[in-house]
Amino acid sequence: MAVAKGLMGAIASLASLGWGLSGWSAAVAQSVPTPALHQHSDLALSPAGDRVATVDSLEAAGDATTPHGQIVVRSVAGGRELARFDPCAACSYDALAWSPDGKSLAFIASDHKAGTALLEVASSDAAAPVRPLARIVGVADVARWSPDGSRIAFLATPGAHKLTGATQPGAVQVGDLDALDVADEQRIGVVAADGGEVTYVSPADTFVYEYTWTPDGRGFVATAAKGNGDNNWWIAKLVAIDAKGADVRVIASPTTQLNFPTVSADGRTVAFIGGLMSDFGSVGGDVYTVPFAGGAAVDVTPGYKGSFTSLAWSGDRLFVTALIKDRMAIGKIDPASGSVQVLRADPVSLSAGDGRIALSADGAIASAVVQDFEHAPAIYAGPIASWAPITHDNAALAPQVEAHSVNWTSDGFDVQGWLLAPRKVSAGLHPMVVVIHGGPSAAATPSYVASVAGGSVVGRGPIKDLVDRGYFVLLPNPRGSYGQGEAFTRANIRDFGGGDLRDILAGVDAVEKIAPVDDRRLGVMGHSYGGFMTMWTVTHSQRFKAAVAGAGVSNWISYYGENGIDEWMPPFFGATAYDDPAIYVKLSPLTTIKDAHTPTFLYVGERDVECPEPQTLEFWRGLKAVGVPTQMIVYAGEGHGIRQPADYLDLERRELGWLDRYLAP
Repeated sequence: MAVAKGLMGAIASLASLGWGLSGWSAAVAQSVPTPALHQHSDLALSPAGDRVATVDSLEAAGDATTPHGQIVVRSVAGGRELARFDPCAACSYDALAWSPDGKSLAFIASDHKAGTALLEVASSDAAAPVRPLARIVGVADVARWSPDGSRIAFLATPGAHKLTGATQPGAVQVGDLDALDVADEQRIGVVAADGGEVTYVSPADTFVYEYTWTPDGRGFVATAAKGNGDNNWWIAKLVAIDAKGADVRVIASPTTQLNFPTVSADGRTVAFIGGLMSDFGSVGGDVYTVPFAGGAAVDVTPGYKGSFTSLAWSGDRLFVTALIKDRMAIGKIDPASGSVQVLRADPVSLSAGDGRIALSADGAIASAVVQDFEHAPAIYAGPIASWAPITHDNAALAPQVEAHSVNWTSDGFDVQGWLLAPRKVSAGLHPMVVVIHGGPSAAATPSYVASVAGGSVVGRGPIKDLVDRGYFVLLPNPRGSYGQGEAFTRANIRDFGGGDLRDILAGVDAVEKIAPVDDRRLGVMGHSYGGFMTMWTVTHSQRFKAAVAGAGVSNWISYYGENGIDEWMPPFFGATAYDDPAIYVKLSPLTTIKDAHTPTFLYVGERDVECPEPQTLEFWRGLKAVGVPTQMIVYAGEGHGIRQPADYLDLERRELGWLDRYLAP
């Protein structure tokens, strides 16, 4: 696999490479301007496996505008561009879906300023005009053709008060809150492929998160919950929904979170991923099956030492992707025996519009956008075991860092993380920043380090600028992370900041034995759960000399009543804050604020639903009260992620300045 080849040679432990202080090149790091980054998103593969469609955009370094994407269709054989669609200059495109005969491509065009979304269809004949099928005043997403190609379903929220998802900026809440507490409901809408009225087939009081057609086209299998969609995914059920709008039937009510519902070709079995998940969209767990008629769900992969991240039936085969420590694997599962056959596993990240990979109808061809820390995104396609890149538009983008997978032990756990280093390193010891991922049910996985805002992951900070200044960056995956099975993911229940902090500190020790890192110049940063962990770290360790905490949680008791997603908490704390307040107090950084001494920069979005602004405010005031240097920035109109390019560039500038001030590179 070409994109992974350079990194594969570095997967061996650093110690085996002899990377002591003398192992680093004594040369001054050079910052070289990089070309614009070509991004490919929402990848969809045609049923025949001969064409691939993506939304393509171009991101330039320092650009403070949101790039406009266009829909591009390419041949799998050679990657030649066959068609390009851009019917709405003010819109963003997503939810690409091929018709069963491969002659048409459906997609959603969203004009967020106007508050509207269009379901549109483009012909494989590039000369034919794009046909609008349905207009929604609100939000729409996830288009899916019926098995016979006669209808198109999609998710829609008519009259939405906000963009879908808890990470999006929350709606302004002013006035009688009881009167305002009317939840947006995402429903399944269906329209004929040749046009007509939209029919909503799911109930008006139910939020549908994910769905798929049944093979007979008579209905859908979905994950759904009544009430507030932002909050209730953690208690969603697996349901069957009739395409004619009959009553919803519960198939299963798992005690875990669930994702990726999919139906076998004979319509008898439903498979899904179930596990302890802290965020919608951050998927990891075991594979479960349950009869379509209903019953108890069965874990067919108990004890598997990896986290399944997507799945899809193809004939009688259940294809899966799984994070196995530092590798993203593609494989197949025998649902009867639970045996897993890994077809390939590489230290890369995979993405497609409907999971991690897209498959042809017969499963013979796969496609995905592939990248790692050193190699920019490229579209890969072909048989899984031998696929190859079909795009080379990022070939001029050189590696900006040197990436190594590192392993260490902590409390009997085998822990993995990623060490990012300058391509060339000057002599002497260097500062290092530890970046703690969000979640906690998530993992630090490879993504290309670029000189553009969109080329970084929010919460990872300005990695390229840090590395250019001679910093090392450690991305640990402590207990609670994906990648080593459900037992590892569940190992931080009722222990936030305990074992996972010990894992992280042990990782710092391990790196210092093999790389020229100065223990006197360590920084720590993170966003969301990583923001909480940063707040916790500076109140439980004096090892770090600078910290950056984004959208963190400082007081779990007050957070329980402030956030819009409290249903995620009982599985991790064992009870609600009203039933067992002691554990919430114990795990709150404010409880030990007097032990903080590390200068800490804080930021948050003004309308953050997941980690509201008062949580950061409480910590900021606590640090000021005990005399710790601190600064707090609230970004107007932003939600849980700092998404506006101008805000993101401002944030990276501030983060870099804060770390430079105290770590003196």
